[in-house]
Amino acid sequence: MFCYIAFLRGINLGKRRVKMEQLRGLFEAMKFTAVETFIASGNVLFTAKSADAGMLGRRIEVHLEKSLGYAVDTFVRSRAEVAAIAAARPFAAADFNHPGHTIHVGFLREKLTPEQTLKLSKCHTDVDEFRVIGREYYWLCRIKTNESKVWTLPQLREIRMPSSSMRNLTTLRKLAALAPPTRD
Repeated sequence: MFCYIAFLRGINLGKRRVKMEQLRGLFEAMKFTAVETFIASGNVLFTAKSADAGMLGRRIEVHLEKSLGYAVDTFVRSRAEVAAIAAARPFAAADFNHPGHTIHVGFLREKLTPEQTLKLSKCHTDVDEFRVIGREYYWLCRIKTNESKVWTLPQLREIRMPSSSMRNLTTLRKLAALAPPTRD
C-alpha cells in the first residue's frame, strides 16, 4: 500500500460545505484505506494500492464532482513528498523563525514552465516573496496574509497561474508527522 495526502481546493469555502465524515466516506467508497481527514479544509490522508498519484488525483476529482455536484481540484502527494515539502527551506532562516511571518505552499498538478517560474520569483513586494521547487510554490508573507496586496499585482495576474491549492507550512509539518510510514 502507498500512503498519500490529497489536498482539495475550495472545500468548506462558501457554499461548498462538506462534513469530514462525509468526505471520509467518499474516499472509502473509492476503496481507499486508512482514510483520515485533517482539519476541515480539504486535507485527506489515505492509502491506496496504486503508485500513480496523478491517476489517483484524476479519479478523486471525477468521484467528488459526481458525488458533490461541483468540481474539486485535487492535488495528491505521497507521504515522502509532503515530508520533503514541509522540510524545504526556500527562504532565509530569519524568515522561518520569525513569529510574525507566514509561509504557505501552493500545490500544482505539474511544474510551472521556466518562464512562469521566473516571473513568479520576480513578483514580490516589501513583505512578500515567492520561490518555486518542483510542483510547489512557496509564498513568504511578512505581514498578515489577508493584508497582503501581492495577489493584486498586475504582473502576478499576467503569469496565468494554473489551479493550485495552498496550505500553511505549519499545517504541512503536522500532516507530514501524521502520515503513517507506509510505502510511498
